[in-house]
Amino acid sequence: MQRENVVKSVSRALEIIALVSTKKGGLGVTEIANQIDINKSSVFRTLSTLAQYGYIEQDRETGKYKLGYKFLDVSSKLLESIDLRTEAKPFLQELEKMTNEVIHLVVYDQGEVVYIEKLEGTETLRTHSKVGKRAPMHCTSVGKAILAHLPEHDVIAILDRKGLPYHTDLTITSREAFLQELKEIRLRGFSLDLEENEYGITCIAAPVFDHLGKAVAAVSISGPTTRMTKNRLNQLGPIMIQTSKELSARLGYVQ
Repeated sequence: MQRENVVKSVSRALEIIALVSTKKGGLGVTEIANQIDINKSSVFRTLSTLAQYGYIEQDRETGKYKLGYKFLDVSSKLLESIDLRTEAKPFLQELEKMTNEVIHLVVYDQGEVVYIEKLEGTETLRTHSKVGKRAPMHCTSVGKAILAHLPEHDVIAILDRKGLPYHTDLTITSREAFLQELKEIRLRGFSLDLEENEYGITCIAAPVFDHLGKAVAAVSISGPTTRMTKNRLNQLGPIMIQTSKELSARLGYVQ
């Protein structure tokens, strides 16, 4: 019986927290009691207990209750504990299973991308990528996916510092054309590397956003151009966009 009461009290507290969180200006005891069908004395006792621990606070002017700052402390600890590679692994494995191609996860660092995960797929493909290696942003799908969502002044600073060096005959080396490419990527939701970094290899990528909405990483599928046809890229586009949304949500990003 005691255990059942404890579960009920926790359940009641969670219901109240969820309800209060929906109202920016807070809610009064009567409003809460009416909405979740709990008597006012029980609501008041629960609110008082939550307030003691900082999870709920009462507005001195309105008397209404709203979320307390303790939630910021708890959420920041949760965000700090999130490991990108761990969160991304199931998504990368699903892409590998679906395509049998090479799957990459990169992070943005000082104007370049760094490969932090690579799944080889089951098809044969020789690429220069390996975990720990750095790569340019302007000619890789992962780099372009991130650049397209960085603030414009950051993009310009990177281009000023790094330039648009030639890698293949298909590398975009015109700043005007490259900035236009980034606009198209933002509209499309995914980026392409059409043999711009390595001859014979085509890649498609999508950005990964953190809880602040910053593009901090990207996921890509890489394969030989003979397999990564225009038709296949069109099919993979929506899949990459969905992967981006779901993985970003795991990192705390709310659209």
